[in-house]
Amino acid sequence: MRLTNLVQAIDLHAAGEHGRVIVGGVLDVPGKTMFEKMQYFQTHRDDLRLRMLREPRGYPAANCNLILPPTDPRADAGFIIMEQTEYVPMSGTNTICTATALLETGMLPMREPYTDIVLEAPAGLVPVRAHCANGKVTGVTFTNVPAFAVHLDTPVEVPQLGTVNVDVAWGGMFYFIAQAAQFGLKISPDEGKDIARIGEMIKAAVREQLPVAHPDNPAIQNVTIGILSAPATTPDADLKNAAIVSTNLFDWQNPATWTGALDRSPCGTGTCAQMAVLNAKGKLKLNQAFRHAGILDTVFTGKLIQETRVGSYHAVVPTITGTAWLTGMATYGVDPDDPFPNGFTIGDIWGAV
Repeated sequence: MRLTNLVQAIDLHAAGEHGRVIVGGVLDVPGKTMFEKMQYFQTHRDDLRLRMLREPRGYPAANCNLILPPTDPRADAGFIIMEQTEYVPMSGTNTICTATALLETGMLPMREPYTDIVLEAPAGLVPVRAHCANGKVTGVTFTNVPAFAVHLDTPVEVPQLGTVNVDVAWGGMFYFIAQAAQFGLKISPDEGKDIARIGEMIKAAVREQLPVAHPDNPAIQNVTIGILSAPATTPDADLKNAAIVSTNLFDWQNPATWTGALDRSPCGTGTCAQMAVLNAKGKLKLNQAFRHAGILDTVFTGKLIQETRVGSYHAVVPTITGTAWLTGMATYGVDPDDPFPNGFTIGDIWGAV
């Protein structure tokens, strides 16, 4: 065997969303915080993200997480979240997948009926309660960083679409939220291409017209993900959504490069952003369960447990509950003669490249 750069990984999905978790083969990197370690990977080790997420080892909707020793003594483990076009400070599905992988592989001891751990994400500490039975993590509830609304019912001008009203909120990433009905959409799998195209168009306009930065970390800037929201289509949900994730580092000024893929899950940080908006509009109270469906009609249950402030913004502390399932275990590497050591993208499924 001639493979180099060997890494061991667990593949999972959380409510349909892929989440690969690297559990071995990558050494720790410099950084006093997990955010600084994330920046180190972004600047010096981006080959790992490209190799794991592009073809032939990945695909447009894939995500990857790297488990590292925590920098905060209160945490049990740290993790870096890698997506197709960015390193994100926080992700709900990736938190659920990472916690499940740590416990079901024995990297952290599992206790039944629940195990309490603390993960350190680039956005900060994330308390997790994993519900466990017969060696399986049957559900994960995590307390997210505070969420807050930045803009409510604000018009933006979108080429080809006209005036679109959006909300902008932080839920661990900056989201725009728009109502799907204004585009004649109901959020179903057969609408996937239209949802992704419209979502990327709105995202480009929001980035240009509604710039934003996190008050506590100005290095986190601008909307990088969006949600189209619609009424629920099943009785076990209150609302339904599709989150649109960019699949290429494209030119925001060039519509031909606006390509994206849909989060297959109800989207954890997106649900937190949605709850912050609903709370700001007086439509969701503290400790009121909010059941959010994704495009596959899988459901995350959210709850706002506390009010706080982030800079000048009124904020709320959300929890999210969901489940992940292991789908495989693998060792990945690079043949020294491989012409594509960092993978590749092709425009048939990746959009403009």
